[in-house]
Amino acid sequence: MRSFFTRGRIIAMVVVSVLVVVGWFIFSYAKDHKQELAVGGLAMLTKVTDLLPIAPDTKKEIDTVNSLVSTFTKADGKTHTLLVMLQNNYELRPGGGFLGQYGVLKVKDGKIDSFFVEDANLLSERMTAKITPPYPFIRYIATKRWSFRDSNWSPSFPENVSKAEYFYRLSGGREQFDGAIAINADVLNHVIGVTGPISIPGFGTFSSDNAAMELEADVEVAYLGNDVPAELKQARKNVMKRLAAEIVSRISNLGDLKKISDLGLRELRDKNVQLFFKDATLQKQVEDVHWDGSIAKDWGQDYLMVVDANMGSLKSDYYMKRSLDYVVDFTGEKPTATLTYTYDHTATHGDWRTSDYHTYTRVLVPKGSAYIEGSRVKTGGVSSADSADWNKTVFSYKVDAVIGITLPTSVSYTLPADITADNYQLLIQKQSGTGTIPVKVTVKTKDKEYVQTADLTKDLRFSFQTTEGKR
Repeated sequence: MRSFFTRGRIIAMVVVSVLVVVGWFIFSYAKDHKQELAVGGLAMLTKVTDLLPIAPDTKKEIDTVNSLVSTFTKADGKTHTLLVMLQNNYELRPGGGFLGQYGVLKVKDGKIDSFFVEDANLLSERMTAKITPPYPFIRYIATKRWSFRDSNWSPSFPENVSKAEYFYRLSGGREQFDGAIAINADVLNHVIGVTGPISIPGFGTFSSDNAAMELEADVEVAYLGNDVPAELKQARKNVMKRLAAEIVSRISNLGDLKKISDLGLRELRDKNVQLFFKDATLQKQVEDVHWDGSIAKDWGQDYLMVVDANMGSLKSDYYMKRSLDYVVDFTGEKPTATLTYTYDHTATHGDWRTSDYHTYTRVLVPKGSAYIEGSRVKTGGVSSADSADWNKTVFSYKVDAVIGITLPTSVSYTLPADITADNYQLLIQKQSGTGTIPVKVTVKTKDKEYVQTADLTKDLRFSFQTTEGKR
């Protein structure tokens, strides 16, 4: 049972307050150092150029940052209202994480005019309409009504924004939003990775490995029992204030603004922060640099995206390590693909954070692919359906990963005939909130076997020159 006022809210307040500060540092730095920011931020990408969806385009990121700066710092008397979606990716959902809290951020003349944060459960409780949820909610967690807190069921952020606004209106919300920002809990850990570990007397040390989880432990476990005195319960609020104040102080005195800007850019590239704007020009720029969290609908070659939805209602994704092995075989009559997706549940025991991991998995593949019956390994029954909205075929199944066990799951399918071995290309899109996933891609032709490896921290494109003299 989630407490309306406690579970995750403290984390959300810290994450958002810190992100706002980081964002404003980025804007300030970008005004006078656009070229340095973009070139420095892109330096790390040159090592994996062949695996990127497009070659690094410095000018696009410069132009996008400039547009964001111009829009939100312009002293024109206009108020920009943004929906902030606060996602706990330790309870993974298709859009990044459980949507425990939301915020309404108003910016005017380059300054924060107001910022309101509320538990998403409270918003959902105000909704009287009864909307039937997607089947997995009914089947696995007995959810009878679809509402705001479960609105990010799509792996496409623009779709989640539309659905969130829909439920916001049904719940009585009246704000007219100019855009939306989704923020994962991992951002807090990464911010502390820049500031260094922070010790708060009476609460312990928050590091880049554990900050979000330890903060939740402080406010969920240590101070919320019925036998805890009121003065100690009040202490849980103090940790948020003290941690946020210390982070802001360290960022303000860091001196290395480029380091802060690199952090912001990295969170955008890795989909820990996703952006959507109703201004068509601004949204197009965000799309062009892949900060919008959308599905590549028009990609014409091989494609793969694995999307998990934690159906266990605990924070088990903190302990989950994933790896992906993809084999494409062109030696037979039809091209076939085998996906092996491995779940390593690293927890040693169950507690308030975790238990055995239960996920509803969807695999997005090229439209026209066909599941090979009986190919599933350690998954539930596989269903297959075409998605016109995504221009993909989707395989869906249930996975149950036991604590302390490494579980390889596998499905095979035939690919459309127009996907051939000739200079084969593959786009793998990353689900927001999944961290770093080691990837191995093997392409088998009648003449040769090709292998490439990479870390899936962002969307990756693999290219194999299987025909000499062609690209």
